[in-house]
Amino acid sequence: MKVYIRNKQRSIRINQRRVRRLLKMALRLLGLQESELSIVFVNDRRMRILNRQFRGIDRTTDVLSFPQQSAEAGKSRRKERSLRTSGLQTSQYRLILGDIVVSLQRCKRQAREHGLTFDEELRRAAVHGLLHLAGYDHEKSRYQKSKMESKEVELHEGLRYL
Repeated sequence: MKVYIRNKQRSIRINQRRVRRLLKMALRLLGLQESELSIVFVNDRRMRILNRQFRGIDRTTDVLSFPQQSAEAGKSRRKERSLRTSGLQTSQYRLILGDIVVSLQRCKRQAREHGLTFDEELRRAAVHGLLHLAGYDHEKSRYQKSKMESKEVELHEGLRYL
């Protein structure tokens, strides 16, 4: 599995090794070991531009996800299994999930608002973004929202010692 990290902001330091380890463990817990994704850290100004451009919402947000392909929850895992059994799943043919973009400035503010550490809020945002790449969408319906929230709780439980 591959996790690519780009830090395109300069005001907040992050431990890239810890973020990579977190996302790799989350991929394992989701059964997506043979996949890859990227996570990009930006400032609020850049996030606002992206949110306006891709969602039509003219304000910053904590996390945006850009799936490589459209998937429903759990289908990414089935696609990976299908590639593996067909013999196509090699290091050369990974399931590319997509990109997660996180505003570290927004995460820092939200951590204070929710009484969390910055690392806890960053973990929450990264997991949330990853679940969107895996096909979960809390904005589709109440059922989908409940399904995604349950999976978030499950992942945070599995990642609590990282």
